[in-house]
Amino acid sequence: MRETDGPELHVFFHDHLIPHAGAGVYTVVATHELYDENGDRLDTAPPLPVSEQAFEVRPARFVLDDGSVHAYYPPEGSSGSYDNVLPHITLTRAVLPWDRELTPNSRSRAHAPWIALLVFRQGELPDDPGALGETVTRTVGELRVTAGSGVIGPALRWPLPADVEASKCRTIDVPAEVFRAVAPWQDEMYYLAHVRDVKPPESRAGEEKIAEGRYAVVTANRFPRVPGRYVAHLVSLEGYEPHLTPDPPAGHETVRLVSLHAWSFQHDPFGVLDTGALLKKLVDPGHQDPEGDEQLALRLPVPPPGQGEDAATAYARRRLALGHVPVAYRTLSGELTYAWYRGPAAPVTAPEVPGQAFEQGHTTSDHALVYEREHGLFDVSYAAAWTLGRTAALADPSFASEMTRARRELANQAVVIRATAGDPARSRSGTGPGASGVRGLGGLLELAEPADGRSLAEAFAAPPDDEATEEPFPAETPRPRRDRAAGEAALVSARAVELLSATAAGSARSLAEWLDRLALLHGIPFHHLVPDERMLPAESLRMFRIDRAWLKAVVAGASDLGLHTTTDLDVDRHLRAAVASRRTPGREPEAGLLIRSALVRAWPEFPLAAYLNGEKVKILRQDRLAEDTLIALFDTVPDRVDILEPGQGIHFGIDEGDVVSLRSIGGADAPPLGAPLEAYFPDPEDPDAGTVFTRYLRSRPIGETPDVLRLRGDDGLVPELAGAFGREGDERDLTPAEFAVNLVNAPQLQRLTPGGAPYVPSGSGTAPAAPVPATDRSPV
Repeated sequence: MRETDGPELHVFFHDHLIPHAGAGVYTVVATHELYDENGDRLDTAPPLPVSEQAFEVRPARFVLDDGSVHAYYPPEGSSGSYDNVLPHITLTRAVLPWDRELTPNSRSRAHAPWIALLVFRQGELPDDPGALGETVTRTVGELRVTAGSGVIGPALRWPLPADVEASKCRTIDVPAEVFRAVAPWQDEMYYLAHVRDVKPPESRAGEEKIAEGRYAVVTANRFPRVPGRYVAHLVSLEGYEPHLTPDPPAGHETVRLVSLHAWSFQHDPFGVLDTGALLKKLVDPGHQDPEGDEQLALRLPVPPPGQGEDAATAYARRRLALGHVPVAYRTLSGELTYAWYRGPAAPVTAPEVPGQAFEQGHTTSDHALVYEREHGLFDVSYAAAWTLGRTAALADPSFASEMTRARRELANQAVVIRATAGDPARSRSGTGPGASGVRGLGGLLELAEPADGRSLAEAFAAPPDDEATEEPFPAETPRPRRDRAAGEAALVSARAVELLSATAAGSARSLAEWLDRLALLHGIPFHHLVPDERMLPAESLRMFRIDRAWLKAVVAGASDLGLHTTTDLDVDRHLRAAVASRRTPGREPEAGLLIRSALVRAWPEFPLAAYLNGEKVKILRQDRLAEDTLIALFDTVPDRVDILEPGQGIHFGIDEGDVVSLRSIGGADAPPLGAPLEAYFPDPEDPDAGTVFTRYLRSRPIGETPDVLRLRGDDGLVPELAGAFGREGDERDLTPAEFAVNLVNAPQLQRLTPGGAPYVPSGSGTAPAAPVPATDRSPV
């Protein structure tokens, strides 16, 4: 296996892991023998003493520590649609299923595990009718004693030590008919356990952490097909070998088993989402006609053209095809009519528009109105964008106050520059952001200039003269009034530009960050993105391109906040330049998609990936606009979008259509183990082929739903799978690893690609995907 992103994750499947020393008592004998150079023994009389030491290998048998359980599926206490799933348990001690051996019989296979995972439905276990995982604690001796009670326990080959007999374990009593129905046969147990070897790096897939190491996996043979609660028990079948056959011995009512681990879950196909069906429905419109990609574009449904269609209807159809919707509009003269509006999400490449639509330096949105003389109608798209940007800016107190402060500082600076233009003394006045007026340092210098023979410093240093006569203060010489042209000329000097740019830079960073978010449509009301609900109905997906002019217009509307005077207009370019230099490059999207589905509500982390020429496209924004609505914005137009069902760990079962997706298991001309084949087994297009549920389940009494796999026999699933790979005769068989690879049940994937044949990844439990809209068309 390989992770979708990031470094590779390698998972290898092995048939089994044989312990170096199985369960049992072992004796180590150490002898000492002495020989001469000719090989003659020298210690014959008397011989050196012999040393013996006995020890017992006693792996888990009646009790399993919870730390030995790595994961299981379905999750504990979960509720979902599990009718195609074979529950499994993953053990951290990879050798555990082969620590012991069952007594061989004519049907047994070498290296079959001694433990099995049995699945019971509510009402099947007398001691746990609710299938909650309840057990009865008994001693091992009580587990084995069955005289005259109609209950059988394990018939172990060897006596147990007294301490083991007295130890306690968790047990379940299974009615004999239930045990016969669900217990795997001894030759089937061989296929229901394998070893998983995981190489780094560490990853997480849903409930199960896929970390480096070696694990044993035990799989059940029963599908939870009937709605209700189920309990899975990992049990020991050692000592029950005679009962693991199609025709077990009778004469007992109950089979008492030791439960090593148990958990419960609920199969509820009606109370949970059918993720496969919902994913498929999202892209189904792409299959509805030869131009199905257009059905996934963000526009109002366009009815097919009729015969004899007039020019007005054709014009309206064209407008709808371009993504516009009619909206109510009142002209300046008070007339009520309609206009066209299209938001930033367009189904086609938006045409170039005059720069005045998004230029800054305006106080109203009239400059961005588009008028069609031919039809006497307005297009208010860019005017609405400008107004919306201004409204969003006013609605954010921090941005509004920062913009107002920046404009006031620039205006004050401009006043100082104009007032001191051409006056060397005044031009030395303080002109920083904190300047308060024209009488700064220049004013003090003016006072310090010599007057009637004395400088100001000399006048202060002179002794007081009580008899001095007061001279009148010299009259102020009136300064000539400068016209606007002179003031504007003063603002374009190199020194003035430097001062104004420095003042503007003080507020540019915070303003730029806010505008970056606005360009990603943060704060834009949903009805401006999707102006008509019919453009994005329930359980739908729509692709779009971004109208860059609309984005510029909305940013211009926010940037024009606080323009009130001609001075504000004169220095506005400095603030615009400072803010533009602080904007983050590549933060304006080129394309995106909208999804409105119950899946958005169900998946907190919606798994989405986009690609262009095989390289991953950056997702600039992925957010929920509502509980069931998701938006994703891309930095370029992708040619592939993947929607992957959130992983629930590696689990096992069959795929959509109740079939097995074949995965090659090697051969001279076959791909390597695990590579998917372009085929299904049985063939879902052949109505006579049947499915796994009609061909490979054990028969049950009339009225009961078959749900236990039949693995062996001429019509068992294993030989049929082997035959599908061309194996015949004695080779019509699979190993446990081969069987596990073919039953890996992967999350579903919907892949949207540019127009053409749908992409159907084989062997991964995926459904067909629809194409992405061909949004690279430009309107006429």
